[in-house]
Amino acid sequence: MEIAGWIIVVILFVVGMGGAIFPILPGALAIYAAFFVYGFFISFEPFGFWFWLIQTLIVAGLFIADYAVNAWGVKKFGGSRASIIGSTIGILIGPFVIPAFGLLLGPLLGAIIGELIVGSKLDEALKAGFGAVVGLFTSMVAKIVLQAAMIIIFFIWIIWI
Repeated sequence: MEIAGWIIVVILFVVGMGGAIFPILPGALAIYAAFFVYGFFISFEPFGFWFWLIQTLIVAGLFIADYAVNAWGVKKFGGSRASIIGSTIGILIGPFVIPAFGLLLGPLLGAIIGELIVGSKLDEALKAGFGAVVGLFTSMVAKIVLQAAMIIIFFIWIIWI
């Protein structure tokens, strides 16, 4: 059972890290689920209050930062609420509509369309679209770092604590 547990934990870690790049994957929740899988298959003994508090705060921070960083990117480049909403919709559907480039083009086009719908000029809409892409990449970097920290903390906790 221990080997099966480790296989599932590793798969969840890979899916989780993939979620930092592909928003359709569960990301931090997959990594968080891996801790429960480890506990059920191997042992919950290494995990105490501080482990769960730290990991839960990181997950909460990831959810807040994911939206906030994308919104910051759009706002920084002059976008409105409409472009933030358009960018968010683009992030979610872009990879399905345009498989190879949808992750990049989705938020870009979503922000541009959002701005154009509310009557912004094309140059303002393009700036907001660029901001959406900047926000997307900044968010990806933050997610990769924080999710890697979750995995590193997990290994530190089960090996040394």
